[in-house]
Amino acid sequence: MVEWLDANIVYWHWIVFGLVLVLFEIFVPSFFMLWLGISATIVGIIMTMTTIIFSTQLLIWIMLSTLCLVTWFKYISPMIKTKSLSGMALENLLGKVGTVINYNEETQRGLIKFPAPLLGNEEWEVICEEKLVQGDRAVITEISGNSLIVKKR
Repeated sequence: MVEWLDANIVYWHWIVFGLVLVLFEIFVPSFFMLWLGISATIVGIIMTMTTIIFSTQLLIWIMLSTLCLVTWFKYISPMIKTKSLSGMALENLLGKVGTVINYNEETQRGLIKFPAPLLGNEEWEVICEEKLVQGDRAVITEISGNSLIVKKR
């Protein structure tokens, strides 16, 4: 079987396999198949320059695929992810810290700004029973309708 693969698998098989995997990424939107396809295409390109037995081709493809996947998921993907917390669950808001912009002691309401947008907004109306002044840091403890309940940090 291996002898047959060594004799019959040529460079264009890898290139076509790579393109099919890249096109398959349309149906599996995870950037997983893309890197497998790119690696297969690279193996095809290497084979245009030299003759390699099938087991070595397979080993090169596995090593390139692993290298591409690790590089993508560990280093590149985290750098390009959005810093916005838009679309997150309400429970994930608890514990987030922001800076008080203004606060009215009589109504115990104010406005707070977060470093990254929470659910699409950087500024939120807050309710706090403690006295807050502009510049104070406050942490979210609960959610009440469209307002956040905070306490001084």
